[in-house]
Amino acid sequence: MLLPLAILAIMSLLSIVFAVTQGSVSLSPVAVWHALLGQGSGLNQTLVLELRLPRVMAGFATGGLLAVAGALMQILLRNPLADPYVLGISGGASVAALAAILLGIGGVFMSGMAFIGAVLSTLLVFGLSTRLGSTAPMRLLLTGVVIAAGWGALITLMLALAPPHKIPGMLYWLMGDLSYASTPWIAWLVLIPTCMVLMPLGRSLNVLARGPLQAAALGVNVKSLERLVFLLASLLTAIAVTTAGSVGFVGLVIPHMLRMVLGNDQRLILPASALAGGCLVTLADTLARTVIAPEQLPVGVITALLGVPTFLYLLQRGRL
Repeated sequence: MLLPLAILAIMSLLSIVFAVTQGSVSLSPVAVWHALLGQGSGLNQTLVLELRLPRVMAGFATGGLLAVAGALMQILLRNPLADPYVLGISGGASVAALAAILLGIGGVFMSGMAFIGAVLSTLLVFGLSTRLGSTAPMRLLLTGVVIAAGWGALITLMLALAPPHKIPGMLYWLMGDLSYASTPWIAWLVLIPTCMVLMPLGRSLNVLARGPLQAAALGVNVKSLERLVFLLASLLTAIAVTTAGSVGFVGLVIPHMLRMVLGNDQRLILPASALAGGCLVTLADTLARTVIAPEQLPVGVITALLGVPTFLYLLQRGRL
């Protein structure tokens, strides 16, 4: 079990190093190392320490947050299509975050509002899709799509009523933007403890993925575990949204691709999702800021362009 994680960890480190070296001005790994040590030219130190490294670390944490949130939602709902983006959870977080932007609220308070929006959206999806105490997968997905459409309409209304000087930033943020992600440490302070909490629960999550009745028969406290998974998925989504905006398909595609290769052991899938999701968003953001440099594309556009064909391929192959 450790070998796949070691390989993913090495790939993640290489992706971070590659991302820091690339940009409108390319740097060698040696120059990056010197900048990290406070040596070399002042320009290199500014590029690495103030511009690229915070953005790269924010992108990696965002990818890890979204991938783990997607894996958790798929366990909770026992549905391979479950994802914060598809179910409208990220839409609820986005509406709350945009409201914070309009009100001039930032930092921790913006993250708190996004968390409230994510929880509210999840409660709506669960509540409206539940009938006679059970939730049918297709009913839940359709409810999520409708809720997501409702959040989209509300976002459009907010953009229409927003002051003109705030609209460009809001639009770019909605497409997924890491340009202003200068404080990635909040995302890391959520991602690392969450993974540490989930690792001891791997066996229980494996049982829960087979169904609540089987889990209860094997002594798992199903209600408490489901509440914990629900809150963690909402928190991860909220922090990802406040860090990078709306970045789609990471939580949908990454867990699937890992299950195809590694199996369905959550003790392996969850940490692997954090590493692979972080690697994906890091490389996608590197492509976004270099493909037409010095102009930059939103990272959400790149993940969508990569995620949609991958999702369709998996669907065509009968993997979903």
